[in-house]
Amino acid sequence: MQDAAALLSDLVAIPSVCRTPNGTIVDLVRDHLARHGVEARVLPGPEGDRANLFATIGPRDVPGIVLSGHLDVVPAGQGWSGDPFTLRRSGDRLVGRGAVDMKGFVACLLALVPEMVAANLARPIHLALSYDEEVGCVGVRHMIARLPELCAAPVGCLVGEPSEMRPVLRHKGKVAGRLTVRGRAGHSSRPDLADNAVHLAADIVGLVRATHERFSREGPFHPLFAPASSTLQVGVIAGGTGVNVVPDTCRVEWEARAVPGTDPMTIHDALQAGIAGLVAPLRAAGREVAVESEILSLYPALDLPDDAPLRRLAEAWSGHEALGAVSYGTEAGLFQAAGIPSIICGPGRIAEAHRPDESIGLSDLDECCAMLRRVIADQS
Repeated sequence: MQDAAALLSDLVAIPSVCRTPNGTIVDLVRDHLARHGVEARVLPGPEGDRANLFATIGPRDVPGIVLSGHLDVVPAGQGWSGDPFTLRRSGDRLVGRGAVDMKGFVACLLALVPEMVAANLARPIHLALSYDEEVGCVGVRHMIARLPELCAAPVGCLVGEPSEMRPVLRHKGKVAGRLTVRGRAGHSSRPDLADNAVHLAADIVGLVRATHERFSREGPFHPLFAPASSTLQVGVIAGGTGVNVVPDTCRVEWEARAVPGTDPMTIHDALQAGIAGLVAPLRAAGREVAVESEILSLYPALDLPDDAPLRRLAEAWSGHEALGAVSYGTEAGLFQAAGIPSIICGPGRIAEAHRPDESIGLSDLDECCAMLRRVIADQS
């Protein structure tokens, strides 16, 4: 049997960066499964060059458990001490892009496939591997929509994002968007004959900040999160070509993270209403301004009840007590929204993700494989 570290090396060697074609890594996974007699369904997304992969081990018509992960990684960027797409060992850690987020979990899944097959499972284990999770859980939505044709309704989903093998019950939801602010260009000596897009964008940034501060004061609050309220911030602002030109375009990218119980789209809609309130009087006064809006990413919060059966299962599988909440987001909220109880539990530390020399410990892989063996035993 190929061990998890060797499989991780193969996975890391494929630079499956988000928003790029992922056929090579999908083929690697499909071929590995085929060698063990497991048929995989490759589910192309609407982009045409990316696909999800879904495979069932055990009886397809019996309710089972979904083990969910993503095959994409964030860009490597600068600052690495070696090739980010060549897995290398440093002491008791394995270094490479995606090692912890989250090809380590995927490698453990693949390493345990022979044991899943040999167990003659009474209840199935479904492997659900998605694309473009890093840019808003894009691919998994299409896979979830097709679950009714792929398997009996699952009884639960475990998402293997790095959590130091502690089951996680909750995370915030998220919506992110891009605003393109339009004005009218002109010479800076006659700003009265132009409409400054950056100035209007600044007013929108002020609206975003004021809304965030209102959330901080008024809530709603969830005591398990830090911060305990929903948040709203601008992460990118870009506009103008020179100080002597009144800019006619400015781009603003923003993000909101919503505590469970708050639909992220309600924050989006409130922001849009506030922007409309800024633009309407300007247009009524004859100013040539407009704001175009698009959603970049959207997923709901995860909120598994404390007394959920899946919590007890995940604690037994992992050997760790559940953690109430984490700050990062995953596809677990989307599975939950589809009626599938969901929880997070995966190897490694989230602090290692998205940074140069990203790494995972060999002991993390061992612990994850041990958890998966308990899942196999429970499904047998």
